[in-house]
Amino acid sequence: MEIIVFCSLLFLCSFHSVRAILEPNDFLALQSIRKSLRDVSGSNFFGSWDFTADPCNFAGVFCSSDRVIALNLGDPRAGSPGLTGKIDPSVSKLTALADFTVVPGRIYGPLPQSLSQLKNLRFLGVSRNFISGEIPVGLGQLPNLRTIDLSYNQLTGTIPPSIGTLPQLTNLILGHNRLSGSVPSLASAQSLTRLELKHNTLSGSFAPDSLPPSLQYLSLSWNRFTGPVDQLLTRLNRLNYLDLSLNQFTGTIPAQVFSFPLTNLQLERNQFTGSVQPVNEVTIETVDLSFNRLSGEISPLLASVQNLYLNNNGFTGQVPGSFVERLLGANIQILYLQHNYLTGIAINPTAEIPLSSTLCLQYNCMVPPIQTSCPFKAGKQKIRPAEQCNR
Repeated sequence: MEIIVFCSLLFLCSFHSVRAILEPNDFLALQSIRKSLRDVSGSNFFGSWDFTADPCNFAGVFCSSDRVIALNLGDPRAGSPGLTGKIDPSVSKLTALADFTVVPGRIYGPLPQSLSQLKNLRFLGVSRNFISGEIPVGLGQLPNLRTIDLSYNQLTGTIPPSIGTLPQLTNLILGHNRLSGSVPSLASAQSLTRLELKHNTLSGSFAPDSLPPSLQYLSLSWNRFTGPVDQLLTRLNRLNYLDLSLNQFTGTIPAQVFSFPLTNLQLERNQFTGSVQPVNEVTIETVDLSFNRLSGEISPLLASVQNLYLNNNGFTGQVPGSFVERLLGANIQILYLQHNYLTGIAINPTAEIPLSSTLCLQYNCMVPPIQTSCPFKAGKQKIRPAEQCNR
């Protein structure tokens, strides 16, 4: 009997001493979070969450002294099964939390409004789940927040204007949701380097000073944006990635954008007009200007682009000889010129296009001097009707 009593007392003492390691509110918050979530089939993330042991040794829990400072829910290995359930509002009791992430899985329901109480939060990453509802307005009250990644969810509503005032915001990633309305001014977010809003139903236009010049990555594709962007883009000369495709932007493409340190320039499927006249030789790897209303002659300064899509526009005149030279030298991998009003290209009909290169010339105001394979969507017509070329 004495041994049993001794063991029981030892267990209780051990249990209470373990609980004392962690601040009580943090301990209770972890318990609530655990009750609201569970592993999906194939996941064993919560296998280590034994509350008779030290919670600071739980998978995904990182502590400093007696406080939880980082909570990463789910196995971080790529392709691992995630979690399901809802994010419990008690996460706000982890007031020392600086890093909160959830791996891809099946977590549903809204983001707790109580997240606005996490004044030390620097990184919020809850992507590739089934989070619904609106973005909590209170996120704009977190002075230390640097990264917000809520991409690939089912969020609705608008982007809270308060997010644009976050003094340390560096990354705002909200792509692949169901967000609507206009984008609030982000001019005050002077540290913002990455803005990704693709695949939503956002609309409206951008004022010339609505985005900070600190941006290096900008993706607004697959939305309903309108209006000109020439004055906006001339200020963003630090961009190394720009994707405005599949919108309804209008106006001209500023010459300066071709001199930015870009690797990709995606402006396809908009309503851009005017000529394309870079100032210097273009060193961008991929430039896609297809399906716009661009006109004028093709600039020879574009011949240094590896993958160039100019198809489905209103370009006229001869294709510059520099394109032929680089194409036959296997320096151009893709050159799509179909569906324009081009009148000629100086290429020998017996020339052999390198296997690593693709050229499409069909449906212009000329008989293609060389037969090449074009994408299926280019259609079967080789030459544009004469009445369309005599304009």
